[in-house]
Amino acid sequence: MVQSSLLSDNFVGRGTRLESTGPLFPFVDLQAQFSLIGAEILDSISAVLEKQHFILGPEVGKLEKELAPLTGCSCAVGCASGSDALLLSLLAMGVGANDEVITTPFTFVATASSIARVNARPVFIDIEPETYNMDVRQLQAAITPRTRAIIPVHLFGLPANMSEIIEIAEAHRLEIIEDAAQAIGARWDGKPVGSLGRCGSVSFFPSKNLGGAGDGGMIVTNDQALADRVRLLRSHGSRQKYKYEMLGLNSRLDEIQAAILRVKLRYLARWTAQRQLNADRYRALASKYNLNPWITLPSSPNGCVHVYNQFAIRTQRRDELREYLTRAGIPTEIYYPLPLHLQPAFTYLGYRPGDCVEAERASEQILCLPIFAELTEAQQQTVMENIAAFFETTTERK
Repeated sequence: MVQSSLLSDNFVGRGTRLESTGPLFPFVDLQAQFSLIGAEILDSISAVLEKQHFILGPEVGKLEKELAPLTGCSCAVGCASGSDALLLSLLAMGVGANDEVITTPFTFVATASSIARVNARPVFIDIEPETYNMDVRQLQAAITPRTRAIIPVHLFGLPANMSEIIEIAEAHRLEIIEDAAQAIGARWDGKPVGSLGRCGSVSFFPSKNLGGAGDGGMIVTNDQALADRVRLLRSHGSRQKYKYEMLGLNSRLDEIQAAILRVKLRYLARWTAQRQLNADRYRALASKYNLNPWITLPSSPNGCVHVYNQFAIRTQRRDELREYLTRAGIPTEIYYPLPLHLQPAFTYLGYRPGDCVEAERASEQILCLPIFAELTEAQQQTVMENIAAFFETTTERK
């Protein structure tokens, strides 16, 4: 990994860039994180190996008890992935054939594929252009007699408009499953995401704010009966060996993953604060370089706590900018290049271009910058200097 003292070596003043031979630093630097807590992680793994208890052992139970209060919930149930957390939630609520579930098309595929997997129909409504979350103004019109649930996504770590979603859901007696895969620790009106609906789903994919060393997930809820049903479903529908009360899944959080996550959980508040500091620093640098006419920075409405799993800027010249940054060695990512309603896998739903116009625009304009907790001030300076150089040089040519 290139040290921060070297990160500005590819610049010769504002607006001039030398070519880079590769990324100057990763988009997500998991090695930097491991260098700080590696000894604790290895000790936790070693302890599991010594006990040789790998499936639903004590580490999973302890993680569930430690994580539940963070989400404002009394129950947490570990599972194999964030995708399975959504699937298990739907199964536990009995959502199935002939049911409809309303969600957003601007999200990872698991949000909608979990609905399809239980033979229900995903119903997509557009997003707000400022927050990229579900546009609640369109929710009422999407409800039909077949609607069973709503899955709002707290995209990029920013809570969706839960007050209005809850009001509409209660009026129509609909379930709410919060997709909090990117948003552990985020809050809406002082309340943790995951605690606002019937249940919430969390992902421990390595790039998440609380990431494991592989796949993992969690369902959080204040409904004890629902939690018990999820526990049954995650283990083949069995409480007693070789006796099956229902058809379930093999979706258990690994004991080694739980041990690693218990170590990382102790650092989550610190990492979240650092991500928020990095977001503030990006905003200050954007102001310093007068980038506001060219890019739109992430929204953070009053009453929300944003945890910045991603820092998504927006520009009409996204692809040009990304190519320029890549040549300069600046890593970026696109979330998401094609919204779900236009994906081949969902062709059977009958959506067409223009049906969710804001999601379609966002897919063409959003570019995510590095925001991981260990990101240095020098690295952020490098990112924003290059963005400024792009707009200065290309604007002059135009």
